[in-house]
Amino acid sequence: MKNSLKYIPVAVALLLTLFSCDENDHRTVAANGPEPGTDTSVINNNTMKITIGTETFTATLLDNPTANAFKVTLPLTITMTELNGNEKYVNLANGLPTNPSNPGTIHAGDLMMYGATTFVLFYETFSTSYSYTKIGQVDNTDGLSAALGNGNVTVTFELQ
Repeated sequence: MKNSLKYIPVAVALLLTLFSCDENDHRTVAANGPEPGTDTSVINNNTMKITIGTETFTATLLDNPTANAFKVTLPLTITMTELNGNEKYVNLANGLPTNPSNPGTIHAGDLMMYGATTFVLFYETFSTSYSYTKIGQVDNTDGLSAALGNGNVTVTFELQ
């Protein structure tokens, strides 16, 4: 019993270290590059295929920590929720590193993160006062709005 008591200060110090990290500490670690063991060929591929029903679109992803973290989650088939007649969104299970800024104008085809967990696909162009982290852009938005429709929709995102 007496020997096991000497480990308590070490355990307390370890717990304090773990719980003293704030959210930005985790973002900094994630923003410095891929996790060890991550397939970097995924990160180097910036072309994504988006499938909505029978329609297929391509998108070009940016080379930033947010897009790189998103690419590691692919392929991804999700149900996206309609919002405001101009976007579809989904709350991802895990947050991504972000660096939000106000773009001023959202363009049809923009792929962005709102906060660390909300992934958004915009299908209309409009002005905004909100801040987002851009991931990429649909290359040709002809037919995107029609393919997404008015309600919730299942969308598949995968690297090409």
